[in-house]
Amino acid sequence: MSTFLHQRQQQHLLANPYPISPGSAGGPQRSLSPFGRTGLFVLLSLMVVLGILFPWMRVSESLFSLSDASISKWRDYTLAEAVSFVAKNGTVIVCAVSQPYIPFLNNWLISIARQKHQEKVLVIAEDYATLYKVNQKWPGHAVLIPPAPDAQTAHKFGSQGFFNFTSRRPRHLLQILDLGYNVMYNDVDMVWMADPFPYLQGYHDVYFTDDMAAVKPLNHSHELPAPGKKGRTYICSCMIFLHPTGGAKEVLKKWIEELQDQPWSKRKRSNDQPAFNWALNKTAGQVDLYLLPQVAFPSGGLYFKNQTWVQETKGMHVIVHNNYITGFDKKIKRFHDFGLWLVDDHSLESPLGRL
Repeated sequence: MSTFLHQRQQQHLLANPYPISPGSAGGPQRSLSPFGRTGLFVLLSLMVVLGILFPWMRVSESLFSLSDASISKWRDYTLAEAVSFVAKNGTVIVCAVSQPYIPFLNNWLISIARQKHQEKVLVIAEDYATLYKVNQKWPGHAVLIPPAPDAQTAHKFGSQGFFNFTSRRPRHLLQILDLGYNVMYNDVDMVWMADPFPYLQGYHDVYFTDDMAAVKPLNHSHELPAPGKKGRTYICSCMIFLHPTGGAKEVLKKWIEELQDQPWSKRKRSNDQPAFNWALNKTAGQVDLYLLPQVAFPSGGLYFKNQTWVQETKGMHVIVHNNYITGFDKKIKRFHDFGLWLVDDHSLESPLGRL
């Protein structure tokens, strides 16, 4: 560009070394020397323009190259690398997130950061937008396990998209167990109110929570509850802790089988939770299962709908699940109503910051 402008300037000066202004054809002629006032002004202007343009072009080129390299890095980032990076004391906390649920992810992360466990969180991104967004803000804490599902929307509970999204969960967890790590899984429509790890007593294969709203005694059994009317239990698949044992792996394999045997259809709008319960029921005699205390891990049907119980058990709640309600906006409103939507005023407490 600079050579072209310089040649044009030289051609102009050589073709007419004594230019005449249109308004003074018969007047005295003035020479325009490259070292005269006008010539110096032109040269100075060119120097300023080139001085700004060329460095900017070099910076822009390096930024684009950096961006391309970063995208390539995270696209090739493996689960083994990610788990090794985030795990602390052999344990990783996992969630699975698509782009519409990033606000819930941030809310959940704030509550975990308050309990000092955020560094062991791994976000399993279910689309590339989430993968790049999280790793841009929090490098190394998101991984995508191919193949990625189709572009995600805020899938309604019971839809085929919701089933496709959640049915990948046991495969993710099994892969982490095969790598030799303990793993806690949470849905991101949860809020930690205390540290859950002291409640993971002993060394059982699988820890889980009851999804029923009926109040249990404070000293209830930690055995798998009796089956309900549908012939199976009603355990929540949204809060699970597993040790890398043969028993835990057997539950996950059976869960995968049940999902394959009960695919989604318009007639039977299934989700991953019944399959998880069938897997627990069918392996109960072979696997060491542990039901977590209801008072510490209440369902949304209990915590948000039984305020008498909430007051009676105040200070004993550990993880609250915002279920028993469907709809993205309805969940946010209920969190707002109960003072559990933290991102508006406390986003800087999240490792992702303000999004």
